[in-house]
Amino acid sequence: MNSSPALLLQNGRIIDPANNIDEPGDLLIVDGVILQRGNALSISCPANGLSIDLQGKWLVPGLIDMHVHLREPGEEYKETIASGTKAAAAGGFTAVACMPNTNPINDNQSVTSLILTKSSVEGSARVYPVGSISKNSKGTELAEYGELKKAGAVAVSDDGRPVANSQLMRRALEYSGNHNLLVISHSEEASLSENGVMNEGALSTRLGLRGIPTVAESIMIYRDLALAEYVERPIHIAHISTRESVDLVRRAKSKGCKVTAETAPHYFSLTEDAVGIYNTRAKMNPPLRSADDLAAIREGLRDGTIDAIATDHAPHSAMEKDVEFDQAANGIIGLETAVPLTLALVRENILTPSRMIELLSTHPARILGVAGGSLSEGGAADITVIDPEKTFVYRQEDVVSKSSNSPFLGWELNGKAVLTIVAGKITFKEL
Repeated sequence: MNSSPALLLQNGRIIDPANNIDEPGDLLIVDGVILQRGNALSISCPANGLSIDLQGKWLVPGLIDMHVHLREPGEEYKETIASGTKAAAAGGFTAVACMPNTNPINDNQSVTSLILTKSSVEGSARVYPVGSISKNSKGTELAEYGELKKAGAVAVSDDGRPVANSQLMRRALEYSGNHNLLVISHSEEASLSENGVMNEGALSTRLGLRGIPTVAESIMIYRDLALAEYVERPIHIAHISTRESVDLVRRAKSKGCKVTAETAPHYFSLTEDAVGIYNTRAKMNPPLRSADDLAAIREGLRDGTIDAIATDHAPHSAMEKDVEFDQAANGIIGLETAVPLTLALVRENILTPSRMIELLSTHPARILGVAGGSLSEGGAADITVIDPEKTFVYRQEDVVSKSSNSPFLGWELNGKAVLTIVAGKITFKEL
C-alpha cells in the first residue's frame, strides 16, 4: 500500500499497552511510519500534511483480527478479499489473519501467494494467510510447512475441522515449530458434536434440535494441551466457548505450557437463548453456550487466561442461512461489531481500556509474530481511532461485508472505530 502525505493526529487519548502508555497526546505520521509521539499540542504538522483533531477519542495501535474467513478463492459470492478487508477497515482492523478453508484449501504455495497478491492490490487491511495443518484439511497427511512459510503463511490450522488423529497433531506441533509456524487448534471431538446444531441442554431439547455438549470442545483442548506440553511446542486454541475450556487453559498456563487462546465477541455477548425460535443468524460452531459459560469467558478475558479477541468472521449468503435451522451453515460476520461489543465489557468494568487494546491488537501481533500492536516511534503507522461514545444502530443496509449474517442486526451499539490507518494511508474515516 502506498503511504499518504504527512498526517498529524492531535488531542487523542493514546492507549498503547506495549509501551505502557495511557495519556493525552499527538501522533505524527510521515511516509507511512510513526515519526513522533508526544504530549498534546507538542508536535507541529508539516506544511503539506493533514491535521485531524481527535477531541479525546482513543488513539490506539491498529487492531488485528487473528481469525477471519475471507472466502476467496472459491466462494466469492459470500465475501472477497476486497470486501472482507473493507469490512475490517470499517471495524477498525488494520490486519486480519485468514483461515485456510477456502476452495481450494490453502495447503500450498499457490493459494497463499494468490491471497497475498490480491490483498496487496485490493486490500484495505494487511492480510496474513493461515495455511492448513493437513493436506486438503483432511487430517491424514501434513501439508508442506516449509512451502507455506516461504510463501508467506504465518500459522497453520485446519479450522472448521478438528485434527482427529493425535499422532498427526503431534507431528504438526513438532514440524511447525521447525518452520516458526504457530499451530491454531480447532478443538472439537467430532464423534460428540456430529450432527449437532446448538448447545446441548434443556433449550435444545425443547426446540427438538440435536445438541453439541461442552465436552466436545474441552476434551479436544485437553488432548491438544497435553500434546503441546509433551513436545514442548506452542499452541493456540481458537474460539473457546465453555467454562471447562477456560479452566483447562488456565491450568495449563499455571504449569508453564506454551498456550495462548482466543474467544469471539459472540461468546461474551450472547447465550444460547439467542437461538430463540430457530434464528439461524445465531448458529455457529462452537455454538452459543449457557449464561455460566458466558460468565467464565468474561472472567477469562479479565484475568488474562484468554489472550485475544478474534471475530471468527464467517460470511454466508442467504442461500446458506435462510433455510431450516439444522440445514443452515455455521458462522456469523463479526468484523464491524467487535469494537462496540468489547467496549461493553469496558463499561461493565470487566476490562480496562488498556486490556481491551491488548486483546484486540498487542497480543494478536505477538501471538502471530507479525508487526504491529504498538505505537512505537519508527514503527509502521497502523493505527485505529475509536470513539467510545458514538452510538449507532447496526442496520443491514449499512453492513460493509458482502454478507449480512449477524445476530446483532438491529442492535443499538455504543462505541465505534471512526478512523483506520494502514501504513499511513486512511482506509476508513467516519469523523
